[in-house]
Amino acid sequence: MNTERVTRLIRNIPDFPKPGIQFKDITPLLASPAGFGDALEAMLEVSPHDVDAVAGVESRGFIFAAPMALMLHVGLIPIRKPGKLPGPVFEETFNLEYGTETLTIHQDALQAGQRVLLVDDLLASGGTLVAASKLIGRAGASVAHTSVLIELADLHGRQAMADAGCTSVSSIVTYAV
Repeated sequence: MNTERVTRLIRNIPDFPKPGIQFKDITPLLASPAGFGDALEAMLEVSPHDVDAVAGVESRGFIFAAPMALMLHVGLIPIRKPGKLPGPVFEETFNLEYGTETLTIHQDALQAGQRVLLVDDLLASGGTLVAASKLIGRAGASVAHTSVLIELADLHGRQAMADAGCTSVSSIVTYAV
């Protein structure tokens, strides 16, 4: 596992999407087969393999969740923005660092008792992942572990996750904001 290469391939874009935000751009990482492979390997290495499904959060979470689900030989559960899923859904609205958002999951996406690996690209204040974990719970399953590529430690997302009952969280690259 080469986390140094992963770190080098994440670039900082200042003032995006608004002034004061330091956006972590994973485009160079995704453009590098070796770097992307290193990221997936690292995320899988610190995640449990005895899960029933992998849930990915729209949209960058899908990039990591889909290959991880394939490698673990389990299904992929999409957690999407409103209006993107065709069937009956559960919805969860939450605050972001720079606004509010809503996520949805199909009501029949999971079965009672299933253990889910929750995957996204970034853990910042924790709002997105807390909302996703609530949706997984409402669908009858539980989050076994949350795996993210990047953590912005100074935004205390890990604490927000713990406060919501999600104590098994890993990140590959951690930044101070």
